[in-house]
Amino acid sequence: MTIKKIVEQGLCVGCGACISESCSDDSRMQWNSDGFLEANLIYSTNSESLEFDRVCPFSLNNDETLNEDHLAKEFLTTSVLADNEIGLYNNLYAGYSTKYRETSSSGGLATYIFERLLRDKYVDHLFVVSEIDGKYGYKIFSSIDDIQQISKTRYFPVTLSSLFDIIDDIDGKIAISGVACFVKSIRLKQHFYPTLKEKIPFLVGIICGGLKSKHYTDFLAQSSGCVTEYMVPEYRVKNNSSIALDYQFSCIETESKRYHSVDMKSLGDMWGTGLFKSKACDFCDDVATELADISLGDAWIKPYKEDGAGNNIIISRSKLADELLQNGIALKELKLDRIDLSEIKLSQQGSFNHRHKGLYYRVNKARKAGIQIPQKRSRFLIKQNITNDLVQLVRSLTRQQSLVLWKKHTGLSFFNNKMKPYLFVLHKITKLNHILTRLYKIVGVKL
Repeated sequence: MTIKKIVEQGLCVGCGACISESCSDDSRMQWNSDGFLEANLIYSTNSESLEFDRVCPFSLNNDETLNEDHLAKEFLTTSVLADNEIGLYNNLYAGYSTKYRETSSSGGLATYIFERLLRDKYVDHLFVVSEIDGKYGYKIFSSIDDIQQISKTRYFPVTLSSLFDIIDDIDGKIAISGVACFVKSIRLKQHFYPTLKEKIPFLVGIICGGLKSKHYTDFLAQSSGCVTEYMVPEYRVKNNSSIALDYQFSCIETESKRYHSVDMKSLGDMWGTGLFKSKACDFCDDVATELADISLGDAWIKPYKEDGAGNNIIISRSKLADELLQNGIALKELKLDRIDLSEIKLSQQGSFNHRHKGLYYRVNKARKAGIQIPQKRSRFLIKQNITNDLVQLVRSLTRQQSLVLWKKHTGLSFFNNKMKPYLFVLHKITKLNHILTRLYKIVGVKL
């Protein structure tokens, strides 16, 4: 079965869509040693030939008719503009919710959109990530009074698997939030089961820099000074009087109830290095959650990044998304500026560089190693210069070692000491690549 191969090759992102395809009560999501959720499918004799992976965002069998470009044309029929990197869209914004920014990790747009969807009766329920017994997972919300519970960023593995167990028993429509791979799995389910198009009329896409292992949270907790069990991890404690990048991680020690925190800037680059990241993310070419009705990310561009209270970039892709935003602006519930396509791309430049410009190298390397990978869109498979390839190689090694070393010894000092050489080399080769890239542009050389 190809789902087994997907799991064995480290390409399972834990979305859980395949669990509902197996029709077995014994199929489930389980934790692997790297700290990610992965599918454990139980097959019956007459089910082994079924294509469980057809709803998998990293399916090894789906052809280009089920890639992001084709699915976008099927679902985003009211989009009027298109771009090869961010997909179909209508309008581009940056800004925040006047009501929810203070209690949100960024600009509060996701919480605002969910409130309006419920209040205006576009949906009856929300299926979003929330705290569950001190950890995190997807949960059904049906009341506006509970909306504050969903207004925080969580870098913790979760799964959609329970959604398709309960969706037939829930009256009314459901809106769902998710990162690009989760959104794609929902669109694939809707493609093969058209009744779900009406049942799930709105998807909020969260622009993602990569899925993190649950070990990442343990690393942050120990970095904050908490060496025992902890609860209520907060990944984006903002400093409103500073800049957007100046935020903290915090948690509470379970036994003593002591509060711990650490400045994230003191830990270095947690995203560009690939620390604790899923291997599957290296084979994702969807930077901007292209299949969602609305895509939301952090506004890492001037002047918004200089505002510690937080701002979002917003890509509206459906007519309903546009209506919600325009009504919010008219009611002064949203403070949004129209921005250019170039600014949207600049805000996520690091992710575009890694996912698109490094994709050819990673795909080619995987194939040479005999690893079967999903079909990728050809326009992103472009050979780059040798220094870019070196960055991809060292970043891949850094990602792998972060997971290996944490499993080997979960002590913080051991981990930091062992990771230093990898991070040092990655920093130097990345800096060299930036210098050479600028030089190539100046002299007009393309390698």
